[in-house]
Amino acid sequence: MAVSNNITAVLNFLAVMCSLPVIAAGIWLASKPDNDCIHWLRWPIIFLGVSIFGVSLAGFVGAYWKKKGLLAVYLVFMLILIVLLLATLVLAFVVTRPSGAYSPPGAGFQEYRLQGFSSWLRDHITSSDNWVNIRSCLATSRICPSLATKFTSAAGFFAAHLSPSQSGCCKPPMACGLGYSTPTTWVGEPNIAADPDCTIWSNDQTKLCYDCNSCKAGLLGNLRQEWRKANIVLIITVVILIWVYLIACCAYRNAQTEEIFLRYKQGWV
Repeated sequence: MAVSNNITAVLNFLAVMCSLPVIAAGIWLASKPDNDCIHWLRWPIIFLGVSIFGVSLAGFVGAYWKKKGLLAVYLVFMLILIVLLLATLVLAFVVTRPSGAYSPPGAGFQEYRLQGFSSWLRDHITSSDNWVNIRSCLATSRICPSLATKFTSAAGFFAAHLSPSQSGCCKPPMACGLGYSTPTTWVGEPNIAADPDCTIWSNDQTKLCYDCNSCKAGLLGNLRQEWRKANIVLIITVVILIWVYLIACCAYRNAQTEEIFLRYKQGWV
């Protein structure tokens, strides 16, 4: 049983190490400026990472100090966490698969259409109930004001690769036909027939395009990019965890069989 316990202890130490990239991915997502305005999306990945760390640590302790009850609890809870991690991955892939991005002529950045994103994201992020608070948060953030110090010429601005949130919230849609003055100030008469957002755009720095569908789409575009990057870490982690879990189950079962055999051999049963 000692060999099986040692194998399980080593595997659980590996699982503890796997939890660290998950926690790091969660912290990275929570630190993004746009996610700062969507509070409920900030913590699920961090929670999963911390849970994997705690359960794996319990498994390591149980294996190293031969606590069979703790090992059994570890196997049950690790299975639950693997299922939750898989469910999170599937949900993230499904809801971030559609992209509302398109390239306006003469610009290095992309613009975004709200209808191009999944209905789940639109319902849970950009619904009228949620957008009031998100809009206020965006208006007080540095997402748009930072553009004024970054770009000093029209050529530099149009050649830039703006983030989806900056493209959607800080300027009018290119289809409006307005002229560039600064990244957040545009002149001329908008072509209101081209896009409904053209009537919403304002040079007022507290308004800009924060109420535009393009801003909502830009926020979803940012989320899509960030979650798809985080998914790479989650995929690698879940593959390793499944592999670790299967070997740990085999080691635990072999240890139980070995113990029953020794009891029988010694006349205990």
